[in-house]
Amino acid sequence: MVTAKMKWTGGLKFEGISAWGHKIVTDADKQAGGEEVGYKPTELLLYGIAGCTGIDVVRILEKQRQQLNSLEIELIAHQNEKYPKPFHTIEVKFTARGKNLSEEKVAKAIELSEGKYCVVSQTVIYPGQVVTTHEVINE
Repeated sequence: MVTAKMKWTGGLKFEGISAWGHKIVTDADKQAGGEEVGYKPTELLLYGIAGCTGIDVVRILEKQRQQLNSLEIELIAHQNEKYPKPFHTIEVKFTARGKNLSEEKVAKAIELSEGKYCVVSQTVIYPGQVVTTHEVINE
């Protein structure tokens, strides 16, 4: 089980603390009434995909004894024009640099990550259900 908790801190800002004590702030752009002092929540989804697949690809390539020097992952998300503007396509580009890297092994590592290991990618590809509850406390 993974948990997350965010607290409203005024304006359109929310703050959360990671499992390891790191603070994260989300906000909206100025045009929407925010102050642009944090991540857009939509960005966090993309960072989640990149970080999750990146960890998998690095681990897989290490096990295959590939000499990876750097790995960059660029994501471009395309949204619908009308609200709620869900992403309909997410392009993911991996740039792997190293010595004597096998193109086939890099491609296989990416395929294994996206199709089997990365929880974030799997959640986007095969969405589960979101169960919402609420509590109101009058003070």
